Amino acid sequence: MLLWRSDVVSIAQARGRCFGVPETPGRSPVVIHLSASHGRLQGSRRLGTHSQPGRKPSFSPLYTPDMSTPVLQQVSAFMAGFARRQAGRITELPGGFAVCDEAFGLSRMNNQIFVDGAVDPQALPALAEEALGHLPHRLITVLDEASAEACASPLLRAGYSRSAYLVMLHEGPVASGAGTAEQVDLDALRAPLTRLWRDTLPDVEDEVVRHLVDRREARRRGADGVHFLAARTPEGEVASWADLYLDPATGIAQIEDLCTARDRLRKGYADVVLNTALRAAADAGCGTRFLTADASDWPRHWYERRGFSVMGRFSCFERD
Repeated sequence: MLLWRSDVVSIAQARGRCFGVPETPGRSPVVIHLSASHGRLQGSRRLGTHSQPGRKPSFSPLYTPDMSTPVLQQVSAFMAGFARRQAGRITELPGGFAVCDEAFGLSRMNNQIFVDGAVDPQALPALAEEALGHLPHRLITVLDEASAEACASPLLRAGYSRSAYLVMLHEGPVASGAGTAEQVDLDALRAPLTRLWRDTLPDVEDEVVRHLVDRREARRRGADGVHFLAARTPEGEVASWADLYLDPATGIAQIEDLCTARDRLRKGYADVVLNTALRAAADAGCGTRFLTADASDWPRHWYERRGFSVMGRFSCFERD
C-alpha cells in the first residue's frame, strides 16, 4: 500500500492541529515501502453541475477511462470497492465518489475523492471544492492513467501537486523461503506503528498519530478477507508488518503497507512478511496478486527483484 505523500507530511498546522500526513497507502528495505485505505451520505446532492439564471451552462467533454487490460480493470475496481467499503460515508459524484470518515478526520487517505469513471476534467477542481470543502486539504485519486493525464492540467492550474504510483503484479512462483509471518490484531501493531509515525512526523500532535495508527481498523471493512501480518524477532517483538486483502470470489489479493522498524532493517523480516502474504493469497485461490508503489522511489525496484512487474499507473493530486 501506499503511504500517501499527503499523509506523510504536507502538514498544514493551525494552532495545535496538524492535518494530513500522506500515508500511502506503505512499503528490507527502509522503514516504509511505498507499495503505493457504508451507507450513502444521507441528503447528499449530486455535485459538480452549476448554472446561473439566464445563462446557458457550459460543458466540456467527459473523459472516459481507458483501462486497457482486463486485469487492470479488475484491480482498479477492487481498489475503488475497497475505498467504498471502508468509508464512514460516501458521496456519489460525476465520474467518481468522495469518501469521508470523521473518526479519522486527520487521515487524508480516509477523506478524499476517487475518480473511477467518465469525468469532466475542467469541472473537477470545483467538484473537489464542493465535496471536500469541510476539510483543510484536497486529495483526489484518479485510478486510470489516461484519465489522470486529462485531469492534470486543470488540477495543476488550481494549485494541486501530482504524485504518480505504480500498480505492480506478482506473476511468478511464490517463494517458499524459511520463516512465516503470523496474523496479528491491531493491538500487536499499535506500538511499532506509533514509533514509526513518531519518527517520521516528530512535530505532530498525538491525535494525528492516533488517527494514522487506528485507521487501520477501518480497513477490516474493505474486503472479504483482511489480515494484518507480522514477523517477529526471536525476542517476540514485531519487526516488520503488512496488510493482506483477499477477494477469493474474483481471485484478487492486494498487499499493503509493508513496513519495517528502523532498528530491524536488512535482516530479512520484510521478505518473511511478503512471502507469507503471497503464499496466503495463492492458497486462497487469488491468482491476481498486486501492490502499489511510488513511481519515483526505490522500493519499486525492491519489489521487482521479488517477482513484481509494473502493469499500470494511477495518480494522486493534492493541495493544502
